[in-house]
Amino acid sequence: MTSIKEQAAISRLLSFLQDWDNAGKVARNNILNNFIEANQGKTAPELEQEFSQGASLFLVRLTTWLRLTYPLLNRKTVSNRYLIEFLEVGGVLTLLEILALNKIKEEDKKESVKLLQVIANSGRKYKELICESYGVRSIAEFLAKSKSEETQEEVQVLLDSLIHGNPKYQNQVYKGLIALLPCASPKAQQLALQTLRTAQSIIGTTHPSIVDCVLKVLCTMHLEVQYEAIELIKDLVNYDVCPALLKGLVALLIPSFKETSKLQSQIVSDSSVLELTSHLPLFLQQAAAAKAIGILARHNTTLAEEMLHLRVIHSLMAAMGNTDHSNSQRQASLTLEYFVQLFPVVEENVRKTMGEELYKLFLSNAENLYMNIDSIQADILAANKVNVTRVLHLSGLSYSNMSFYFGHSNEDQVAYITHFQKEDVEEKE
Repeated sequence: MTSIKEQAAISRLLSFLQDWDNAGKVARNNILNNFIEANQGKTAPELEQEFSQGASLFLVRLTTWLRLTYPLLNRKTVSNRYLIEFLEVGGVLTLLEILALNKIKEEDKKESVKLLQVIANSGRKYKELICESYGVRSIAEFLAKSKSEETQEEVQVLLDSLIHGNPKYQNQVYKGLIALLPCASPKAQQLALQTLRTAQSIIGTTHPSIVDCVLKVLCTMHLEVQYEAIELIKDLVNYDVCPALLKGLVALLIPSFKETSKLQSQIVSDSSVLELTSHLPLFLQQAAAAKAIGILARHNTTLAEEMLHLRVIHSLMAAMGNTDHSNSQRQASLTLEYFVQLFPVVEENVRKTMGEELYKLFLSNAENLYMNIDSIQADILAANKVNVTRVLHLSGLSYSNMSFYFGHSNEDQVAYITHFQKEDVEEKE
């Protein structure tokens, strides 16, 4: 027979469940808030004792109501047992659906993300369950569309959790992060780039699309996004995509659009203004590429050597002649200054192409050169034909002499130089 104390507990449980069953939305919110306040921090055994081993009956009602109405499920203390019960009634799918609903408040969606964090942090099988429920796609789409930076940062925490200790689906998360890069939200781009650095180090291999996606991000006008993109580029040069990445950066120094007549100092027509505006993303990308090349060259001399054979000097000088975008001129000039200081062969050819007057201006203040040159000098830079690779080849320098210029030589470098020498010969023919 049950004791008086147990009978009282059963009576309280039945009364509580009856109140819940008969309550409307507002009353249920009040019941739930009171329940949370009264039982905050209690363990599963303590809850079972309080509800005479019937706490799960309330959980079933709560999750069923959640699936039907998608209200805010707030500050729920999840034990392993209750977590399993929550998942068995479709808890993960419900939380993911909440993220996609337009009528749900942003704050409620943030709480759903927090619950997904709790689930993901409970172990590998729970991370796999989220991914198996098409969670990566739902979470990534929500990150791209969210208007709250605070909520977006919570999503980043969730994605970071899914990339760790989840070998079966870590590539899925990695690809989802790459897919986020073209999105319209600068904050989402920034967070995706940050998380990609972590994902890249865990996975250890690259996806072919990452080079194109990261380079396109460089057209951003948001410096915090550009910074994260360059930081990721610094990591990616240590992987097999390095040649494609360097080639892509150098290519961005000369935008692919057809050159239009330059803007005049006097009043310009509306069509000219529109023309410049349409080219702005390409100019931003050009300046960022020049900056990234300078950072990579200063960080690793071998990368600087490799970029010489991609005709980086020619392209940097061409960017210095872009009078429509002063930051492109400035960044290209600063990067060229480093190459001139590092390689005598570059110094010799740049001096010859610029001429003494322009070269002296360049040496005196590379950063502000763009403010001190006239239109003729800008045209000299834009139309330059410098080809350091061809000069090295046609001068008949041996690899030992190249080592004098480059400071060292190895088999990989020789193979790389030979490859580009063949390309030069083909171009000449």
